[in-house]
Amino acid sequence: MGFKKYLARKTGVYLITFLFAVTLNWLLPRLMPGNPIEAMLSSNLGLAPGEKEVLMEYYSQLYGLDKPLWEQFVNFWVSLFHGDLGYSILYRAPVTDLIKHALPYDVVILLPAIVLSWVVGNWLGAIAGKNKKYDRYTMPLFYFLASMPYFWFAMLLVYFVGVRAGWLPYQGAYDPAIIPSLSFGFISNFLQHWILPFLSLFIVQIGSWAIGMRNMIIYELEADYVRYLEALGGSEKLLTKHAYRNAILPQVTGLALQLGLMVAGAIATETVFNYPGIGVLIMNAALSQDYFLLQGAFLMVVISVLAANFIIDIIYAFIDPRVRTSYTEG
Repeated sequence: MGFKKYLARKTGVYLITFLFAVTLNWLLPRLMPGNPIEAMLSSNLGLAPGEKEVLMEYYSQLYGLDKPLWEQFVNFWVSLFHGDLGYSILYRAPVTDLIKHALPYDVVILLPAIVLSWVVGNWLGAIAGKNKKYDRYTMPLFYFLASMPYFWFAMLLVYFVGVRAGWLPYQGAYDPAIIPSLSFGFISNFLQHWILPFLSLFIVQIGSWAIGMRNMIIYELEADYVRYLEALGGSEKLLTKHAYRNAILPQVTGLALQLGLMVAGAIATETVFNYPGIGVLIMNAALSQDYFLLQGAFLMVVISVLAANFIIDIIYAFIDPRVRTSYTEG
């Protein structure tokens, strides 16, 4: 019963958070200086005098931007409940279609990069936390990786591996001359374009995960419960097992947040490699003040982050006995 009450309370909190976050998501692009219609027409220098005003009025009515803000807000929620995220001013296409096309590219790079870096980083960090000699030599490397900007490392890979050595392609998701299909040729070409963006994210993230796990392992191994187990004659394997289970909890939270942010893409990496993910969409939408594309992309971020946090709250009940006890006790 305690768990059901907790679940209902958490659901209510996340629902209120969703409403507030989506409202801000709708409002913030409209607080930016300028006008998306004016930004769209500014590139058209061949307009005769008076034509720009006529087109401004036409497109404002077409996209519903001539209405008061409160009416635009109501229309936004009505459209949202019907699954309509609007029509992109920049790309002249439905926002839903643009996100559906770009999201798989983000998932296929970021999901393995985040998960594998989490596994490898936690493993290396746990070793460093227990082995002082290993820790002395690896920690400078971990700090270097953690402080290295994604785009800087991506540019190094482009220059040395792509341009100088010519080992791998470094632009786009696949060769434009190849038609996407399930053929061996396309999959092989896609994987070749995938390797460098993946490495630029995977290698850099290892450092942060390793530092976090190393610090948590050191803290847990010095905790009172570990000393108590040691005094009772507990084996080193048992002490390490309990320390690791408690040390991994913050790392699981960090993993959930990283996976939640996955739908936002990796803007810097995608820009360097010209990879067609959501990060590039967000950047282009911000530069062109495309309200509908911005709010649609950020809506995906809001939903994914809230969903990741909600799921991790439930998972904690299974991996942390203290949380599970608090449920049963109400």
